[in-house]
Amino acid sequence: MTTTTVLIGTGAVSIDDVVAVARRNAPVTLDPAALEAIAASRALIDGLASDPEPHYGISTGFGALANTFIPADRRAQLQLSLVRSHAAGSGPEVEREVIRALMLLRLSTLATGRTGVRPATAQAYADLLNAGITPVVREYGSLGCSGDLAPLAHVALAALGEGEVRDATGTLMDASAALSAAGLRPIVLAEKEGLALINGTDGMLGMLALALDDLSLLITSADISAALSIEALLGTDRVFAEDLQRLRPQHGQALSARNLRAVLAGSGIVASHAGPGCTRVQDAYSLRCSPQVHGAARDTADHARLVAERELASAVDNPVLTPDGRIESNGNFHGAPVAYVLDFLAIAVADLASISERRLDRMLDTHRSAGLPPFLAHEVGVDSGLMIAQYTAAGIVSELKRLASPASVDSIPSSAMQEDHVSMGWAAGRKLRRALDGLTRVIAIEVMTGTRALDLRAPLLPAPATAAVLERVRRVVPGPGNDRYLAPEIEAVVHLVATGEIARAAALTPLN
Repeated sequence: MTTTTVLIGTGAVSIDDVVAVARRNAPVTLDPAALEAIAASRALIDGLASDPEPHYGISTGFGALANTFIPADRRAQLQLSLVRSHAAGSGPEVEREVIRALMLLRLSTLATGRTGVRPATAQAYADLLNAGITPVVREYGSLGCSGDLAPLAHVALAALGEGEVRDATGTLMDASAALSAAGLRPIVLAEKEGLALINGTDGMLGMLALALDDLSLLITSADISAALSIEALLGTDRVFAEDLQRLRPQHGQALSARNLRAVLAGSGIVASHAGPGCTRVQDAYSLRCSPQVHGAARDTADHARLVAERELASAVDNPVLTPDGRIESNGNFHGAPVAYVLDFLAIAVADLASISERRLDRMLDTHRSAGLPPFLAHEVGVDSGLMIAQYTAAGIVSELKRLASPASVDSIPSSAMQEDHVSMGWAAGRKLRRALDGLTRVIAIEVMTGTRALDLRAPLLPAPATAAVLERVRRVVPGPGNDRYLAPEIEAVVHLVATGEIARAAALTPLN
């Protein structure tokens, strides 16, 4: 599926642009103004290349070898050797969407005219994206400082016609064959270009942009799954009243409470126990405090979005060409700002999953479920119902707590102690992606549990929104009955959550 072409200019791309290119294969094109800026900066590099004074990355070695002067006739080999040697990743292949996000973000930085590459080199990245060619990038190789070095080097290597790629159909092949099949020529690097292609926070930033897109949907889905649990457990919606929420004016909390009010509106189940005869004074925290926890996750995502937008507006390279024509070494490639918020989001994700698991567990326990059968089983004793689905959720939550341990507090010196403090932002992004997958699954199990519990509350009628969610789930998962093979049912609901079908059924638009 394709979407509107993303124009790459001298300014920032948006998170929506990253998502469109990475996930929906949107084509990209370079703004003529960006090509002019790239050409102008290249002219400065060409001038510096003939200067007898050494300039880092143009006429010197790299990292701990920055004081080694490289003669003019060896500089093309210098750039080629840099890319080849830095393409040293190891481990499983990184997901296609992450690599496409990384490529787009490096192209965006090239288009600022602050890196000194030639227009043809920038165009080569646009051509790779538009041809659907995805370099094979390995999971390990970035310390999140001096750029996401190995991941970016594997991409640059593919543009040179070396290494492995997957074509638009996903077929693994040599880069040279893929370029030839697409009618593209390998680039030949000039001074500074190899360095400019590998020196950025693009991998970790790409993962952050994709995570924010995921979280926008998942937090809304958590609001819906919470509403299902509140109904199923004969909870009250009075605690979500707008005037109560205004007493603590946290933005995210207000949005989650609004969602809960909307999803529970018109609930026959809630109305059935809302009168003076109800003896329950307060619901458990996992029900009553849902907007506070979900809202805190929303506010965390808002902070991460602010950092991401600033990073998207950055020209991260070293050395960098300044607007007044100087070439200066700098530390803007250090990934700390991005690494911190990736870790912060992992904390929020773990807590969202934790409160979701507590709600679904409550529906399975006869001491706390307000009259529901044990484990929502059909024939108690013979059937185990959703007992082990809760085990699955609990196991995921336990792992998410481990994944919430920050990567950014670690640092391993490298490059002969020249690069003696690193961010580990790439690692923070990798574990956040795993955490988001786990959160999706826990929410799905809560949805599956909540909808089964609503069936068991008949003849009481749920709210129109939760009834619509129940109907959507029942298209892929049968209602209560004797024990069945549960794994496929869990995966079916995971798909509904991940694709936004649950949010659409409840008529909720993901909110930032």
